[in-house]
Amino acid sequence: MRILPLLLLLLAAPAFAQEAKPPKALKALLVTGGCCHDYTKQKDILKLGLEKRLNIIVEHAHTEDRSTKAKFEIYQKPDWAAGYDVVIHDECSADVKEIDYVENILKAHREGVPSVNLHCAMHSYRTGTDAWFEFLGVKSTGHGPELPIQVSYTDKNHPITHGLEDWVTIREELYNNVSVWPSAKPLANGRQGEKEYVVGWTHQYGKGRVFCTTLGHHNDTVADDRYLDFVARGLLWATDKIEADGKPKPGFGKY
Repeated sequence: MRILPLLLLLLAAPAFAQEAKPPKALKALLVTGGCCHDYTKQKDILKLGLEKRLNIIVEHAHTEDRSTKAKFEIYQKPDWAAGYDVVIHDECSADVKEIDYVENILKAHREGVPSVNLHCAMHSYRTGTDAWFEFLGVKSTGHGPELPIQVSYTDKNHPITHGLEDWVTIREELYNNVSVWPSAKPLANGRQGEKEYVVGWTHQYGKGRVFCTTLGHHNDTVADDRYLDFVARGLLWATDKIEADGKPKPGFGKY
């Protein structure tokens, strides 16, 4: 009489094991290169920092071209973002103006590929139109002198910023805000003296979720735990893998 319950338990065991299996790691494409920054080191700082915090595999698309015309072979493919859960744009390509090239990048995000955009990505792809800025949700055209930035989280109830404390960077570049799209959601402001601008926000671009921060010029800032925590949470939000209290959804965090 005891054989039947035991048999049923054994048959159910594979189902329990399958339910306990952790989710597949997120797969991210980190695009780095171009003018004015130490991308050779920053690409590794970001990869290590994100993989330390999240259940994620970060792959590089990197160029050693340090000009404002740096381009990336992967963007030439119609399906360049296929297989990635999120793309991290950290390139600095201000003078890449070919609209077809830029439109191919935007198409992937408009159709649903989440994105994280860091620092000089906000100053890239100045085609003479607002195409790239419409994707970002904020238009920036420049920055002032390198001085410490007082970072204040202006929406402390958002999952990305929940529980994070305001902080002060080392000498950094504060990007201006020429235009802020109504659909952009500011999360953090940065202040240098009398100048104050939005330095972190979320946005919806077509079907794709977008997180941006203009912080991250120097290696020491990129390696700062406070910066990496902010970026990691932004990535979780973009991929819809964050809880209301800022913690990763089950299986997607390492903290």
